[in-house]
Amino acid sequence: MKKILALLTLFCFATILATAQSTLPGLDKSPMDMSYCPSNYPGLNAQGKPTDALTARIIYGRPQKNGRAIFGSLIEYGKVWRLGANESTEIDLFKPVTIDGKKIAEGRYTVYAIPDSAKWTIIINKATDSWGAYIYDKKLDVLRVDVPVQKQTTSTEALTIIFEKATSGANLAVYWDDVKVALPITF
Repeated sequence: MKKILALLTLFCFATILATAQSTLPGLDKSPMDMSYCPSNYPGLNAQGKPTDALTARIIYGRPQKNGRAIFGSLIEYGKVWRLGANESTEIDLFKPVTIDGKKIAEGRYTVYAIPDSAKWTIIINKATDSWGAYIYDKKLDVLRVDVPVQKQTTSTEALTIIFEKATSGANLAVYWDDVKVALPITF
């Protein structure tokens, strides 16, 4: 009787475990990532150093190339793109900045792009908490600026967005496939 009860308990536990695992979401094919400006901000913060150094943070879905043709194919030229995967890419500005001569107030914004073969239009938009570019509203644009495409000799597998230090601030650099674009930001 004890053996039957133990087997029955084990069977119930295994069934519950299997059911729980099947209801959990699968691993996202385009995981969320985050970059800071300055890039060493998380380490500074963990060391208890002054946190007033934080200027910006960008949060984006990080799709993979996976052997696909990216620009002009998966990401169509001339169409608004969420600049990532899943949710629209968002940038948090913790201080006022200047982009293309225009002052942008601190706050949270969505970042979109309109890719083309020679240049991209980078868009900073007031809307937040959106999925993709499905509800993109041009009337909420804070800024549109064209940046040149820089062809790379190596291919970047996963979309990567980072802040690269520059003399007057930073460049918001986007790498994917054999393409790089950089948006200069002045502090």
